[in-house]
Amino acid sequence: MQKILIIQTAFIGDVILATPLIETLRLQFPNSKIDFLVKNGNQNLLINHPNLNRVLVFDKSKKIKSLLALLKEIRKEKYDLAVNLQRFFSSGLLTAFSGAKEQRGFKKNPLSFLFTKSFDHTVNNGLHEVERNSALIEDLCKKTFKSPKLFPSASDFDKISTFQSKSYYCIAPSSVWFTKQAPKSVWIKTIHSIKDKNAIIYLIGGSEDFNLCEEISIEIKNIEIKNLAGKLSLMESAALIKGAIRTFVNDSGPLHLASAMNAPVTVYFCSTSPSFGFGPLSDDSEIIEVKNLSCKPCGLHGYKSCPKGHFECGEKLL
Repeated sequence: MQKILIIQTAFIGDVILATPLIETLRLQFPNSKIDFLVKNGNQNLLINHPNLNRVLVFDKSKKIKSLLALLKEIRKEKYDLAVNLQRFFSSGLLTAFSGAKEQRGFKKNPLSFLFTKSFDHTVNNGLHEVERNSALIEDLCKKTFKSPKLFPSASDFDKISTFQSKSYYCIAPSSVWFTKQAPKSVWIKTIHSIKDKNAIIYLIGGSEDFNLCEEISIEIKNIEIKNLAGKLSLMESAALIKGAIRTFVNDSGPLHLASAMNAPVTVYFCSTSPSFGFGPLSDDSEIIEVKNLSCKPCGLHGYKSCPKGHFECGEKLL
């Protein structure tokens, strides 16, 4: 295999959980050129990866135009192998018509019947998503890696060095989905439960999370707390998480940032379940969830509101 393309155009966590394939393929094919295709906005996760040749970007805001331009570029590369981890039509189109000698992906992709090989993708069977991804290339490789990895740059570490004057904890309280986000009261209890009262608490997230983080910080007294939501890039956040005593997260993107940095992490699972295969992979990890609820999990993804109206999977966490 001289030229390989990995395709994962989904969310931040999905891209991070695809990174073990880079290590696996590099070990098996040390002289190959490995490219990685992501959606626009996620390229910064991979631009410093030492085992990638380059990162291709799919601009979904210009879907048809970007898709056609990408397909032309991909076909020009004449890849030996295209591995598609995404299960949507657009990625299936890029894979099936990539011109690669071999195309692999999951059967759930609507164009998988055109792939050279297709594989099952079963959720809630005990396998982690990393293992499901690895199944696509297991027959090609003697060893498969199980740990995701990100590589913040020197400038990323320089940026966050000003926040590392003393010991600190990170808290990422937000999620896109209401039922995947622990209630504000849980985060306040979490902060008060931290025994080291001299440590700094950093609230992290995107700019859209600033107001929630501000509401939490206002509730905290006699503990040093700083709202960094919207002030750090993804890779700067990863660098900050790496140096934290512990990071507290939902079942969301920051969980996978922590896994990729092998940072100590505690995860609150509300409506979803780690049995779906998206749990933490850090050596030091803790899962907190409400068990024995007949309505949990209520779906693979979160909802804008609790289908039952009580949200006990979140309210009863602590």
